[in-house]
Formats: sequence, structure tokens, C-alpha cells
Amino acid sequence: MKSIVLSALVCVATGFGANAQMSHGHGHGADGTGHDEMRMPGLRGENATPEESQELAILFRNFTTLERTVENLPNGIRTVTLSSDPAVMEVLVSHVVGMIDRVERQDDPKIIIQSPTLDIFFDRAETISNTIEVTDEGIVVTQTSDDPEVVAALQLHAQEVSAMASQGMHAVHMMMMQRSGN
Repeated sequence: MKSIVLSALVCVATGFGANAQMSHGHGHGADGTGHDEMRMPGLRGENATPEESQELAILFRNFTTLERTVENLPNGIRTVTLSSDPAVMEVLVSHVVGMIDRVERQDDPKIIIQSPTLDIFFDRAETISNTIEVTDEGIVVTQTSDDPEVVAALQLHAQEVSAMASQGMHAVHMMMMQRSGN
């Protein structure tokens, strides 16, 4: 059911921290996981590697280089994401491929700021068919399912990722506030 098509070699993204745009950090939160855009502690996870957290930090710090389109399909989504920065694009491809692989293995990274919409993906991974293609257009991901609840979650998560691609960490803060009722 699952197929992954890669038309380009996917390299593990390391060492791009110097290319990341730095923002002035400020922190709060007694447990050390508060708002801190310099260190971004919320990108760490109970089951995430330091490299995965670093990839997320690079993507959030460089969200202004991202361009994304989403097409809702009757049974899923088709997304196209591109970065104007080749180093960020490499990190993006590594992150997307890595996360889809994690879902297929039902290996939840449990990132602190992770959206609850991902829970159903890890619970019902066997119901999702994935195709990934890296083209001149960007990284093209098609995800489909026969499970209507999974389809709804795929479409909602695609909206969440699009908000993060256009607004960076601000979108995460807004989603977390909405979920908490603030």
C-alpha cells in the first residue's frame, strides 16, 4: 500500500545551523520549555533525535524562504513545498521523508509542540498511502487513505503546516492558544 518515490537523493541534513536566521530569543516557562526562539526548546521531543529537532529549528527560523501549496483530494492531500534557499530545501526534504518514515513505522517523536492532529497518523499508519517526489517544483507529497477520519486529519494537518510555512512559530503559538481555549 505504501510507496515512496524519490527522484533525487535525500541527504541527511546536518551543519546548516550557520545558515539559519537567528532571531532575538526570550524565554519564559519554569520548566525550560517556554517561548525561546533562539534555542527553541519546544522542538525537542521525548523520542526525537537532536538532528530532527535541529531540522525543525532551521525550518522555523527560515520559514520566509518556504512556499507551499495544498490540494485537498477526495481521499487525502497533495502538497508541494519549496524553499528558495537550497540548504533549507535539503533540510525540508530530510524532514518530510523522515517524518513520513516515522509515521509508517508508528514511531512518534513526541515533539513538545507537536500538533495532536498527528496522533491519528501514528495510530492508523497502515491506512495511509504515501508518495514523495522531489522535483524542480519542490517536494511533492501525496497522502491518501480510505479512512475518512484519517483523510480529515491529513487535510487539517496540511492546513497547519501551511500556516507554519507562512507564519513560522507564530502559527504554532496561535494553534496552541486555540487548543487551550485562550
